[in-house]
Amino acid sequence: MSDSPLLDRRHLDLLLNEMLDIEALLALPRYAGQDRETLNQTIEAAHQLALDQYLPHNRKSDLQEPQMVNGKVELIPEIAAAVAAFNDAGFIGMYADTDDGGLQMPFLATSICDAIFAAANPGTVAYPLLARAAANLLKAHANADQQARYMRPIIEGRFFGTMCLSEPQAGSSLGDIKTLAEPIGDGRYKIRGAKMWISAGDHELGENIVHLVLAKIVGAPPGVKGISLFIVPRFRLDDEGRPAERNDVVLAGLNHKMGQRGSVNTFLKFGENDDCTGELVGEPHQGLAYMFHMMNEERIGVGMGAVMQGYVGYRYSLQYARERQQGRHADQRDPSAAPVAIIEHADIRRMLLAQRAAVEGSFALGLYAAWLVDRTEHAGPSEGRDEEAELLDLLTPVIKAWCSDHCLRANELAIQILGGYGYTREYPVEQCYRDNRINPIHEGSNGIQALDLLGRKAGQANGRGLRALLTRIEQCCATASEFDDLRAHAEALKRYAAALGRTSATLLQAMAAGQIRSTLANAHHYLQAVGDLCIGWMWLWQALALKRSPRQQEPGFVAGKLGTLRYFFQVELPRIEHALALLASADDSALSMPVDGF
Repeated sequence: MSDSPLLDRRHLDLLLNEMLDIEALLALPRYAGQDRETLNQTIEAAHQLALDQYLPHNRKSDLQEPQMVNGKVELIPEIAAAVAAFNDAGFIGMYADTDDGGLQMPFLATSICDAIFAAANPGTVAYPLLARAAANLLKAHANADQQARYMRPIIEGRFFGTMCLSEPQAGSSLGDIKTLAEPIGDGRYKIRGAKMWISAGDHELGENIVHLVLAKIVGAPPGVKGISLFIVPRFRLDDEGRPAERNDVVLAGLNHKMGQRGSVNTFLKFGENDDCTGELVGEPHQGLAYMFHMMNEERIGVGMGAVMQGYVGYRYSLQYARERQQGRHADQRDPSAAPVAIIEHADIRRMLLAQRAAVEGSFALGLYAAWLVDRTEHAGPSEGRDEEAELLDLLTPVIKAWCSDHCLRANELAIQILGGYGYTREYPVEQCYRDNRINPIHEGSNGIQALDLLGRKAGQANGRGLRALLTRIEQCCATASEFDDLRAHAEALKRYAAALGRTSATLLQAMAAGQIRSTLANAHHYLQAVGDLCIGWMWLWQALALKRSPRQQEPGFVAGKLGTLRYFFQVELPRIEHALALLASADDSALSMPVDGF
């Protein structure tokens, strides 16, 4: 896999073996009977399936996007074949309990396989991944009967699922949704409203589509406190749990996207003929809290999806830079001298380093978050478990936003390395950019992630998650300081971590004193600073893992890791200082700009 266009297996093995200690994770009671060989075989199977059935039609699905014909969605046939192969191989149920028909594998392993598929074809893999996320929500919050009728068929690969939040007039502002639910007895509700931007909202890939719909019960409190969650199937089920008559869910139109065109995006109307029924999930008015179970899973998935598009672009531009012969060194004056590969030029190396620093650092952070999911959900009761849960909450908006910002930037640099060729559709990097551009937007825009991080997560549980992050960084720095060639990097990262801690305390105090709007005006800079710090931590941790590794490492691989560490710490990590200075000064340049001044 080291030569794969999708992922460097050497990088993955370093993370699993020397950083995340996969053997200790597999020793958890939930994963009894599984071993590293099984994990390796599963990853290799995912990689081969991605190469065989996902990557080949990635371009075709971009060129031949879904069409609405006679009220139905038409997809290219390769999508159905690939999704069926994914489900038949058990990937849809990788994380699900064996009692529910799943494979009960670690979330970490599931995330790795998902990342490989996302690298090969983000549009096609969206169908089963959304379905799995819906099943996970139902596992957490639906009753046993609902799980049997709706969750089990998803795990079996027969049903699919969606999340229906946004509306034409209410995107991120969910308190303003207008979809209504009226009780009609027997635990059923009549649903009326419209939902926009629904990924995988209509297709013919399975027997049914389970829409998870946010709506307000008639008479509910205003705002987000009045939101409830409903199961609204495309087809109602008969007494045997089989799809029967069509529910009043109407495909009203398709949204034609810039990228990820293979995954259909829909405008749905519920109850246009006053005959749409749904079932309440859990308790009334708790819908947003329930939906966050799916949204948080999707936010980590969005971040990892962004990483993988950045990774594919990096891998391709690296190959191109090695092969493309053009120009000579600045001190070579002989015009008849043979041109050099463009990777010989310092500016090309700069752009390759920037890409690698972002994508491999982000990949490590995403897998660390997946490791935390396994720990918080399946480790035994311990003093550190709640702390790890708070740390996961803190890192979720960072993974979603920082990774999608900077890995999109990596795609831009890949295009730049290819020059004019990169700007054409004949080379894959322009599609990588277009496919990646949605990731800073959906599942809560990056601006919202920044508000969530500073406005909620940094001070949550009296700041326990933030303290856990800073403590782990300090511990890594202390260990890395034992090595002469890592000491300066460790001291720099420790200094930045301490500065972030002080700035965070000041900002939280300001908000507690009522300075909420002025403090949150700079939330973007806060998220970028936390993200930079986390990526710096990931790179120092990788370097430390190389030092401690009992395995023989290739000299070129080690040099590449240490060289990228040096680049990130010298060139990019110092921007934390500027971000923290803006935050400390409570800069109001954006907040104070008058609306009529634009």
